[in-house]
Amino acid sequence: MYAVNAATAAAWRALLADVLARAKVDAEVIDHPFPQPLPALWARDDLACAFMCGYPYARSAPRPTLLAAPVQDDPRCEGRPVYWTDIVARADGPIRTLDDLAGRRFGYTTPDSQSGYQAPRVLFAPLAAARGGRLFASVVGPLVTPRRVVEAVVAGDADAGPVDSYALRLLRDTEPALVAPLHVVASTPPTPCPPLVASASLPAAIADRLRDALLDTGPVAALGLAGFARVAPREYDALAERADAVDISGYRALG
Repeated sequence: MYAVNAATAAAWRALLADVLARAKVDAEVIDHPFPQPLPALWARDDLACAFMCGYPYARSAPRPTLLAAPVQDDPRCEGRPVYWTDIVARADGPIRTLDDLAGRRFGYTTPDSQSGYQAPRVLFAPLAAARGGRLFASVVGPLVTPRRVVEAVVAGDADAGPVDSYALRLLRDTEPALVAPLHVVASTPPTPCPPLVASASLPAAIADRLRDALLDTGPVAALGLAGFARVAPREYDALAERADAVDISGYRALG
């Protein structure tokens, strides 16, 4: 999920290999790049350690085993494993506030994404209600990844779009020219960061060793990480509850 380019992919491979070695777990580090579907990865029964979006985690049954979640070295996180969605638009364009989004083309990743769909839907529901139930002229997607949302907005294929704040930070650090044309119009409230999970069938002793190795990981400058923190299933339940509340309000889909 956070391998936004070749440089970050290499850094994640190195970090995960180190975690596996310290946990004394015999496993292979594999790539799962776009366009391979993430649900297929999360459904594997041999998963030792992989990122999973918090919204599908909250909806899954049985749930994968939670290991830990990343803590960004961003002072806005206050040392907590949180992130948010940044609504981005071209800095040289007319969109300066949320109200300016009315009647525009809005990109999205996939409906099962917290940062790329559900968090914006919660944010926009009151604005859409004030306009009779619809905010945008059209929606553009599924674009699947934060990077493709950035590319669509930069290219003018969408007027604005939602970008996972951690993914945006990684892009700023490693490809500043790509995101230079953009500015952040608004941000959603922080929510729990996507966790690293293992298959529910993974023996508890192995999961414990992996969790301990993640929690013992120090700062990783190449990934903007301060480390990892424990998270509990209940922290992600609120994501599904908020989505259900917006469904009840009538704003069942971005539009």
